[in-house]
Amino acid sequence: MNQSEDSEAALLGDEEPPESKVLDHLGLVAGMFEELEIGDRIDEHIDQDLDERKVSVGQAVKAMVLNGFGFVQQRLYLTPQFFERVPTERLIGEGVQPEHLNHGVLGRALDDLFEYGVTELFRDLAAHAAEKLGLTSRFAHLDATSFSFHGDYDSEEGSEEGVIRIQKGYSRDRRPDLNQAVLDMIVERKAGLPVLMKPLSGNVSDSGSFPELIDRHVEHLQNAHGFDYVVADSSLYSADHVEKLTESGVKFVTRVPETISEAKMRIQEAEIESMEPLKEGYRAEECRSEYGDTEQRWLVVHSEEAEERARGSAEEKVQKQHEEETKAFSKLTERTFACREDAEQALEGFESGLKASEFKEKQVTRATCYTLEEFSSLGGEDNRLKETCEEWLIEGTLVPSEERKAQLLKQKSLFIVATNELDDQALSAEELLEGYKGQVQVERGFRYLKDPQLLADSLYLQKERRIMASLMIMTLCLLVYSALEWRIREGLQAKSLSFPDQKGNPTQRPTARWVFERFLGIHVLFEGQRRLVLNIKDRHERVITVLGKRYAQLYASQPP
Repeated sequence: MNQSEDSEAALLGDEEPPESKVLDHLGLVAGMFEELEIGDRIDEHIDQDLDERKVSVGQAVKAMVLNGFGFVQQRLYLTPQFFERVPTERLIGEGVQPEHLNHGVLGRALDDLFEYGVTELFRDLAAHAAEKLGLTSRFAHLDATSFSFHGDYDSEEGSEEGVIRIQKGYSRDRRPDLNQAVLDMIVERKAGLPVLMKPLSGNVSDSGSFPELIDRHVEHLQNAHGFDYVVADSSLYSADHVEKLTESGVKFVTRVPETISEAKMRIQEAEIESMEPLKEGYRAEECRSEYGDTEQRWLVVHSEEAEERARGSAEEKVQKQHEEETKAFSKLTERTFACREDAEQALEGFESGLKASEFKEKQVTRATCYTLEEFSSLGGEDNRLKETCEEWLIEGTLVPSEERKAQLLKQKSLFIVATNELDDQALSAEELLEGYKGQVQVERGFRYLKDPQLLADSLYLQKERRIMASLMIMTLCLLVYSALEWRIREGLQAKSLSFPDQKGNPTQRPTARWVFERFLGIHVLFEGQRRLVLNIKDRHERVITVLGKRYAQLYASQPP
């Protein structure tokens, strides 16, 4: 380089121009991923030559989890472009650049997860996470959901042992036209942390998959998490299932389907006023059942909230049925009958079929038929009425049935929870109800997984193996999300701090999603060797403080 070039370089500078990258809430996600040692444990389980890899399988999984929290719906092959915007070395690991996170690297990581076994690997990661967080619970909540897929998945690979098939089945999203896969998931009660996941073919039913999942993994769940009871919706409850679960020593808490004859009878016979108050808004009474040749405790529960929700729908349903029955009665009143007995029999048959109406008044009336007859009189020809026949008519007024409204309200406000735990000292009626109500945790988890603002609501991968692994990645996102929410809430309460809610009021129970939104706008400025984190506010400092040193380092500026 000559002297003039040296002078020009000195003027322009040898360093790269300043560059800004997005950090936002991703530091929280990366911090929790590290705190739970997810990547380290993945790399311990999966054989790989770490010296020959720029990105380990654990780091690739971390990248996909971070991408899942990016508030963008992107296909897997767009992940490198996503990471061009973010500080990959800070979030994923030293030396990791966006171009390293290409389709081939991520795809092979998904293949490695499948080969190891996504259910078994996730089970280990979740058990370790729960231990790190100090989470134990008496109740394990089980449910299933489905994810839809566009494209043709009629591949031979789907017929391999251990590989799901993407196919049509009962659609929870009301999209029977789309192929789908099913995901069974179990979460713990306190934080809603997923502890078990299993991908299934698209046509698998809950009633078929739940008992098998419990039977295969219940011992691990009991040992690793201390669960006493498996909680599920009515899909778990059948004569065969309750008998098999009890024989295998599994204690369950589940809702009894209202279609079972014994359940219908219990609800019809229930006297709400005589039920014992259980907790605010609930009354209940216990009874015993031997459904499925298994002795159980049934708790017949009345919910004031459910009754209030049902009031409008019961009124609407009765009114609609009443209008239909009124039209049918109008047609009946237009008919004529040859004798009283026929008319009374028709009226009686109609009345017996009423579901939403009752007669305010009713009667059978006689109608005489006349014809004009000509006859001779002193004044000439004349006409007179002559009785020719006798007919019978039905008359009456229908009104909506108050009894039917009350019956519908009762049906919709009562439900039955069953358990094979016969010792009410081990599980009281109130604990039984609380255990069942905790089912909202797994439902909340599914809502999160299917929220398009957090994760794409349908998947585009073409290989069933990789779809199974991607469902594990999605469930890992939920695990990290639930863990962060739990730690933030517990930390705020322990340090007597708060976070502003949507209205600006202080709260100690913000959702993780709201915290994420309030972290948007944080950037890292790259200026030579200096790393300057911009736009950290007091609300951010509070969350970082309660989470600890690891998170503070992820949001700390670095001097040259």
